Amino acid sequence: MTGTPQNILSIQSWVSYGHVGNAAAVFPLQRLGFEVWAIHTVQFSNHTGYGAWTGAVFPPEAVADLIDGIEARGVLPECGAVLSGYMGSEGTVAAVVDAVRRVRVANPDALYACDPVMGDVGRGVFVRPELPDLIAAQAIPEADIVTPNQFELELLTGRTVDTLEHALDAARALRERMRAGGPRVVLLTSLVRSGAPEGSIETLAVTDAGAWLCRTPLLPLDPPRNGTGDAIAALFLGHYLKSGQAAQALSLSMSALFGLLSYTHSAGTREIQLVAAQDEFVKPARVFEAQQVG
Repeated sequence: MTGTPQNILSIQSWVSYGHVGNAAAVFPLQRLGFEVWAIHTVQFSNHTGYGAWTGAVFPPEAVADLIDGIEARGVLPECGAVLSGYMGSEGTVAAVVDAVRRVRVANPDALYACDPVMGDVGRGVFVRPELPDLIAAQAIPEADIVTPNQFELELLTGRTVDTLEHALDAARALRERMRAGGPRVVLLTSLVRSGAPEGSIETLAVTDAGAWLCRTPLLPLDPPRNGTGDAIAALFLGHYLKSGQAAQALSLSMSALFGLLSYTHSAGTREIQLVAAQDEFVKPARVFEAQQVG
């Protein structure tokens, strides 16, 4: 990337200690060469997986107010993408969608990447019960890129995802509900399915041009580390903006994530090691190729 960095508006949660939400997304994007305009939906001391935390959930009006301030600088035409993660409330979903629309008025080429943070296998739905339907009804139809995990894809489509064919069918069904005229990329993360090699984990990208699968070794991280979904959404968006190629973005982002988790596993820490692994975001030590599957 040369010249003036591209700008990304990232609307997600924030933690002071550790790395989830914007605290997992901003630095990898900066390391890839992007300017990131971060708006926080919450500010907590640490992620909620510890069972105790301090801090506050910001009202939707605070998100809208910050968008007003950025817009007043006259810089929205320079925003190349919006990335959203954990939203937290009905009003925040609406505020994020409004932000996307305002950016698109200023720059019709801007992309919206929606990480539909709602739940996970084993934990179930961990957001307020009305949020999955609101995200499905309001955010997905505006999205150009959606990055659900396996549980979230099942929740959004009402389909069981336990084979590669089922994953492809569910991803294609979700694509039909995304913004017409956009690239309509579905990135299915943390895919565990029948027929996959033992000791592996996969991510699937489905686009108009086809579908690609990237497989990496499954590292023995127990409990699973928080923030990995936020990091992969940011890394995939960054690499997709740079190349415009879903297969290349899938390969590089998954390779970077594997490098990040390898550092985390070696360190034996509860928090993902973003700073220690930062060179992996730019040039992964081990590259896992994406294989076309559809």
